[in-house]
Amino acid sequence: MKILMINHFPLAGSGSGTYTRNLAVHLAALGHQVTVILPENTDDFEEVPGVRLHPVFFSAANDHGVPEAVRRASAKSSSKVPDDQNLIGSGKTMADPLPFNFPCFTTHPRSTVSFGDLTEEQLEQYKAAFSCAIDDEIRRDQPDVIHGQHVWILPALAAGRGIPLILTAHGTDLMGYNRWPELRKYADLAMYDCFSVISISKDNCELIRELFPYAADKIVMMRNGYDPTIFYPEKDGRTEVLSSYGISEEEQKGRRIICFAGKLAHFKGVDVLLEALRLIDDQSASGAPGVFTIIAGDGEERDALRKEVGELALKHVRFIGNVDSQALRKLYNIADVSVVPSRREPFGLVALEAMACGTPVIASDQGGLPDFVNDSVGGLAKPEDPEDLASELLSVIERADEEGSGWRKTIAEYARTHYAQDTIIRELDTLYKASIQDR
Repeated sequence: MKILMINHFPLAGSGSGTYTRNLAVHLAALGHQVTVILPENTDDFEEVPGVRLHPVFFSAANDHGVPEAVRRASAKSSSKVPDDQNLIGSGKTMADPLPFNFPCFTTHPRSTVSFGDLTEEQLEQYKAAFSCAIDDEIRRDQPDVIHGQHVWILPALAAGRGIPLILTAHGTDLMGYNRWPELRKYADLAMYDCFSVISISKDNCELIRELFPYAADKIVMMRNGYDPTIFYPEKDGRTEVLSSYGISEEEQKGRRIICFAGKLAHFKGVDVLLEALRLIDDQSASGAPGVFTIIAGDGEERDALRKEVGELALKHVRFIGNVDSQALRKLYNIADVSVVPSRREPFGLVALEAMACGTPVIASDQGGLPDFVNDSVGGLAKPEDPEDLASELLSVIERADEEGSGWRKTIAEYARTHYAQDTIIRELDTLYKASIQDR
């Protein structure tokens, strides 16, 4: 089967990017031919084994949507870049990127431009570049099915081409639908044309029904999955891992490790976590375990959160910025607990990846997280409630101390059995085949 995937973001730095990469790798392992169209703002991006990438290039030098063409005098020649004519500002090569950074629903580690920031001219350039990429791939390979990530602009460009269209609603696209009414027409077009729309959580399913009631019969619930070749239990020395981030043995001594990984955006609730950490510090003076918290990620809230750390006088919090998946696996493996304090999380793949490493998870009792986080693998805390979050964190740390490595093994087995991508990819394979038969 020839499969064309289209994502609004690069394959690293966002949940949908990770989701798309995971699907592409495992579909290729089943013997399918997979191509992914995606935005990029660098030519130094990672290849995906067995998968062909078709990047549309943007300028990272300008992150605020102001037209300013940026050229590279010596763009790297790469098999990642499709052979085609070189058009100025077309996004076809890194030498001629679109003259603005790629847009997001919130932010991305490599872009703070939102879809609402685009001028009419930039939106037209954006659409034209991706339409050209889609045209190129249809001419080149005649795909059997197109899988659009997000119910949004790019899959709308693939609509009406006589090729079955599958969508995945990731949640941030539904937020965008409410936020930018002027762009709803694209989401509506994609939804009208698609064969099915995949919902990654029960909460997401309800939002789809609410926003697109006419498409209720197109919804397919499908578990999200993680890549078991990247996230798994391993034995790494805690001291060595933390020391690599400049955390001394003295700072680590006797403290339990809490890990947060994700965008530093308001909806992720990191400010609530910091308030909970202050309460934990207060209780540690009375005998509760002391903690050291690692915050991996970046985003528009970074400076405000750093300021909050100072205002709360938190001395055992370290921001380490964005890290790759291998580094994240090591952090999960040495952490006593991973925390996902989001105000609303469509799914929460980072929680699943932590569990795959055997790490207990405390997550907000909202969005898609309660679908797979429960007392057997950690616990749920009330969103926007620092006291409840602090209580749950201390409770799971105490339980981890009592149950030891046996609990971590049970958590990892739960994730591997139910959510490893290689065990559930055939559900998607079956959906693709059904869409082709229906054509």
